[in-house]
Amino acid sequence: MAPDAQPLVSVVTPVYNGGKYLAECIESVLAQTYQNWDYVIANNCSTDQTLEIAQAYAAKDSRIHIYNNDKFLPIIANHNSAIRQISSESKYCKMVFADDLLLPECIERMVRVAEAFPSIGIVGAYGLEGARVLWEGLPYPSTFIPGREICRKSLLGGPYVFGTPHSLLYRSDLIRTRKSFYQEANPHADNEVCYEVLQSADFGFIHQILTLSTDRSDSNSAAARKLESYVLCSLSAVITHGPIYLSPEEYKVRLEQWMRQYYRALAKSWLRLRGKEFWSYHRERLMQLGHPLSPTRLAKAVVREVFRGVLHPLDALDGVLTWWPKALSGIGRKRAR
Repeated sequence: MAPDAQPLVSVVTPVYNGGKYLAECIESVLAQTYQNWDYVIANNCSTDQTLEIAQAYAAKDSRIHIYNNDKFLPIIANHNSAIRQISSESKYCKMVFADDLLLPECIERMVRVAEAFPSIGIVGAYGLEGARVLWEGLPYPSTFIPGREICRKSLLGGPYVFGTPHSLLYRSDLIRTRKSFYQEANPHADNEVCYEVLQSADFGFIHQILTLSTDRSDSNSAAARKLESYVLCSLSAVITHGPIYLSPEEYKVRLEQWMRQYYRALAKSWLRLRGKEFWSYHRERLMQLGHPLSPTRLAKAVVREVFRGVLHPLDALDGVLTWWPKALSGIGRKRAR
């Protein structure tokens, strides 16, 4: 795409105490083959060298701007605050977290697909974490799918293509039309917003690794695993969006399937003696979803897990040995962006 034909892309990095990684993140933006971008680094009251690093780069490149929060914000609220800073002239928005990287062709390839299909509202791609390829894709070589179709497939157990915010390109007008782009009460608001936006927009996908992620024991992903919030995220998606994308019978079947999986996960957590924080989180989220925690269903699930352990003791022991080191490594560690 010729430089004079490139629509403006607003790149956004919400960051809190990301000084250890921020310079490399910024360098990955500067290395983009796509040149028509501006870049907002939204500093969430960092106490390390984050601001100084951002200021040094802003002094050298006029496309880089710094936004400082007046007060510290929780993670999702900070993401909303950061994404509201995009240029009024931008056509697309690209998120990249301070400890993640964009590969050089990331923005160029995403914009190319979005421009080829004007109805596309979100573009995704594969990511890499260590040696592991992240997420699933559309059937190769397809790069386009109607938004309602991919949401329906996802809810029915099809490919999970939505990734995380740093793996996606959003159309900026979809951001501007929402008072809060992400729902701040939902820790997995990045997943939620895809189902909401794609009711009226389509989805594009690139069959290439375009982002690099870091998996650290103090990451938000580790905190989510500690709270077992991923299975609740899937249940929440079915409860909230199933009536929109699925038939009544499909919704009924999928809801029951996810309820069984969810209560089994809760039963395992009960047997592992999860603490107050864990149970408070799940009780509050279930109340918000209109499905209060059922002590009876939980008790039945615990009994089933005990019998599974009696009948298959080696499988149960293997599960404990797999979980215990991860639990120890995650205790007391949490990172905010």
